[in-house]
Amino acid sequence: MLNFLKTYQQELLITFIALVLLFIFQSLLKSFTTKAGNKASINIARIHLVMRYINALFIMVAVFIIAMVWGANVNQIVLIFSSVFTVIGIGLFAIWSILSNVTSGVIMFFSFPYKIGDKIKIHDKDFPIEAIIEDIKAFQLHLRTTEGELITYPNNLILQKPVSLVEKDAVMDDGVSNL
Repeated sequence: MLNFLKTYQQELLITFIALVLLFIFQSLLKSFTTKAGNKASINIARIHLVMRYINALFIMVAVFIIAMVWGANVNQIVLIFSSVFTVIGIGLFAIWSILSNVTSGVIMFFSFPYKIGDKIKIHDKDFPIEAIIEDIKAFQLHLRTTEGELITYPNNLILQKPVSLVEKDAVMDDGVSNL
């Protein structure tokens, strides 16, 4: 064990420093995301969803850095990452709408002007909707019409259609609509 520590002392030290720095940067980014979400009154579940995306990103970066520190060839690492992302890309191409909705969900986390409880109108010539935002999920919005009908509306479409605010906070604290 001592022989291992002595032989790989530099690699162990660099790995430790890199992981500590990544952890600090990840914590700062999570703190920023939480503050931005709380400032914009975003649902805690959506904040946690974005945190999972941040965790996945930092895990990939950590694996890349550790592989570099321990002597993996850059060409080998690039080949592995590009192969993995190619397979994932081909798989996601078949289900591109899911990726589109997740990406739209992240965009909406930071810039969507409407909140849960707001009554909105989606100006779609084929299927106009006027409803209260009941929940904002990773893939879709849950909208409740005045008739009580639940509509799940894809996140990517909500960013493509004109939307107007009909009434701010249309749902009271006890869950009963002000309509």
